[in-house]
Amino acid sequence: MQNAIEVWATGLGAMTPLGADLPTTWAAMQSGENGIAALDESWAENLPVRIAARLTTDPAAAMPRTEARKLDRSEQMALLTAREAWADAGAPQPDPERLAVVIGTGIGGLTSLLGQNHVLETSGPRRVSPHTVPMLMANGPAAWVSMDLGAQAGAHAPVSACASGAEAIALGLDLIRSGRADIVVAGGVEASVHPLPLTAFAQMMALSTQNDDPAHACRPFDTKRNGFVLGEGAAVVVLERADHARARGVTAPHGTVLGAGISSSATHITASDVVGQVRAMRMSLRDAGVAPERIGHVHAHATSTPQGDVAEARAIAEAVGTHPVVTATKSMTGHLLGASGALGAIAALLALRDGSVPAVRNLDDPDPEVELDVVRGAPRTGSWEYALANSFGFGGHNVSLVLGRP
Repeated sequence: MQNAIEVWATGLGAMTPLGADLPTTWAAMQSGENGIAALDESWAENLPVRIAARLTTDPAAAMPRTEARKLDRSEQMALLTAREAWADAGAPQPDPERLAVVIGTGIGGLTSLLGQNHVLETSGPRRVSPHTVPMLMANGPAAWVSMDLGAQAGAHAPVSACASGAEAIALGLDLIRSGRADIVVAGGVEASVHPLPLTAFAQMMALSTQNDDPAHACRPFDTKRNGFVLGEGAAVVVLERADHARARGVTAPHGTVLGAGISSSATHITASDVVGQVRAMRMSLRDAGVAPERIGHVHAHATSTPQGDVAEARAIAEAVGTHPVVTATKSMTGHLLGASGALGAIAALLALRDGSVPAVRNLDDPDPEVELDVVRGAPRTGSWEYALANSFGFGGHNVSLVLGRP
């Protein structure tokens, strides 16, 4: 049943392989641009997978060196993206005890951990940075954002693999509904383009091996899909109790966050599970008080894996139906792991707000097993009231969010 407390998205921010901020990213999504490229670093020469989706700009260059040097790349991204979202929300001045932060991540400060271990092995213990522990801890992004904004109502860090960013938004919704906060800065971040994750995912046969044609490597719902492409990025939403936003003069939010559903498949550590995904979607619809037939758009998790895309398509058809307009923006950004769910939710909000759903890039030969209205070729324009955004992660984490037009 729909909760009586209305929650608005009053601010949005993102750093992605398509752009250094959200407006640039969203314009690139509408244009069907590609954020995936070959890795030109020497360490990638002998890897089985030599493509990834990197940021378009170095986050360290966008902040003072004294600040950047004590932060992991994921923490730099989280701070910059949260600042963008906060400014977009009008830089509100809430009671610090009514402001919370929830920033999820799938892996955390992996590059700092492995980098400092290399320093230890090659240069000795005296050369290890004293900032190592704050840089590697998974709660680091949430902690730094909370300090940057002075948020005292809690700093939370969901670690739910690729569902982390979406779960952060779900937790933010709960914090506002429960009366524990008026504003929650929620989202996800990931910075793990490194030889070890690339090799480990490749050993699982999870990554696309299309090294010779990176621009066409990620192709959700296409018959030629052969794995996901590892990406990096951050996405943040400022969630705010609607009456609190109105009281400070907000009249045009980006949209509403109406409901969330979280389930655990409890079946397999990596495989997709239709039953668990259906359960999450149905929970989110019940929580929002929205009937399945009223969902006009679905932002699919769709990572471009052979089994995963079909499983999700079946789950969407069972839980929602085959009528919604479906997209999958990972075809352009690659898979941002812990940030992907938050970016997907933002893309769904903007699609409702602007009446334009981005097309799935590289969808040249749709899989006949995917019996959905997947957008291809050009963006689909229209007017939809409600959207559903899916996010699923290793470990059986399933999160679905129901979003509404402003």
